[in-house]
Amino acid sequence: MVSTPTTNVTAQSGQLRRTLTLWNLIIYGIIVVQPTAPMPSFGVISKEAHGHVVTAILIAMVAMLFTAVSYGRMARVYPSAGSAYTYVGRELHPSLGYLTGWSMTMDYLLNPLICIIWCSKAAGNVAPEVPYVVWALGFATLFTFLNLRGVKTSARINEGLAAGMAVVIVLFLIAAVRYLLRTAHPSSGFFLHPFYDPKTFSAPAVFTGTSIAVLTYLGFDGISTLSEEAENPRRNILLATVLVCLITGVLATIEVYVAQLVWPSSTDFPDVDTAYVFVAGRAGGAILFQIVNITLLVANIGSGVAAHLAAARLLYGMGRDDAIPKSFFGAIEPRRGIPRNNVIFVAALALLGALLLSYQLGAELLNFGAFIAFMGVNAAAFMHYFVRQKEKSLWSFLMPVVGFSICFFIWLNLRWQAKVAGAIWLVVGIAYGIYKTKGFRKNLSFDAAAE
Repeated sequence: MVSTPTTNVTAQSGQLRRTLTLWNLIIYGIIVVQPTAPMPSFGVISKEAHGHVVTAILIAMVAMLFTAVSYGRMARVYPSAGSAYTYVGRELHPSLGYLTGWSMTMDYLLNPLICIIWCSKAAGNVAPEVPYVVWALGFATLFTFLNLRGVKTSARINEGLAAGMAVVIVLFLIAAVRYLLRTAHPSSGFFLHPFYDPKTFSAPAVFTGTSIAVLTYLGFDGISTLSEEAENPRRNILLATVLVCLITGVLATIEVYVAQLVWPSSTDFPDVDTAYVFVAGRAGGAILFQIVNITLLVANIGSGVAAHLAAARLLYGMGRDDAIPKSFFGAIEPRRGIPRNNVIFVAALALLGALLLSYQLGAELLNFGAFIAFMGVNAAAFMHYFVRQKEKSLWSFLMPVVGFSICFFIWLNLRWQAKVAGAIWLVVGIAYGIYKTKGFRKNLSFDAAAE
């Protein structure tokens, strides 16, 4: 569940106070990413990577660590913006910044969509007699109702939920270890199979799984938006971003490693989308099944509500600046100060997508846009710190180039369905940009979305 730290403003100056320590930044990043991040996508990754979920998670972590360095370094240059489209637009070209922003818009719109899909599948585990379409309609309505009412979750509640997730993770790990200790293992290499199983290993399959596994880390880039409130931002933003990726990777590796041992890839899951819940059931019985199912359901409801509102606000920012039709997207409901049109629009789009798309395709499309942003940030860091700097350094060359190359390679390993759908989205964005700017003769800004 996404939380936003309390904004500190001095009474006299009207400026943000630098009160966020390195520890505050790390905790914020972990809460945004969520301790249970790999659990919802576990089954999909396992299916695509032929059981090598751990390997996919670790490869994704390497890609994210290089990209995290680029995010942290660019936050030093643009401490008040903290967004991929700003970095790309100012360092490379405004048109490329626009395309990066357009790609990120797809991410914002898809996030509530995949939350609706997962929540509906998880609720179906509790009450399978209720059709999926009814659950999808119910969760879309719930997200819309809460955002139209202006219901907000406090940082304390978010921290409490994160702590609750941590407790559930510990309970699962204890149950899984007990299960493994009393279960016979077929071979001496059993405990290495989550990393490498010679019977099923396929490099293309692992990289396809990696293209989905990146979903585990999404949200770490939000740390860069706190530059103006952080103590020693030149050091702490970079360090916190890298540490959050590293901590997330280590925790995710433990979670999926144990799960893969409990439920080897040779056995199919009853439901791929909620596979981790069934792993918990095998390890700890019906009680742990329900505990993990409800925990992940609550977490995804929180993420879905926050993502729904974030998408509505992004559209409002674009509408307010007339990047998209202002009369509809730039309107605010006066009584509660909410972009009501956008909340309803996002709900309708998310519900339609939840009925037409699978969780896997939705997640891959989300990552399609995310990788474009990540490649853009690495390219911006290369341009600023190597091309434009008088003094060249090997560090300034290698970090963004390696980060860009890994992200590009993983992006290429998205399934063709995701690449085709993502390409269509980009073509629509380019066509709209040409129309709106009369052939890109004037800039079309996404900067309003950062506010």
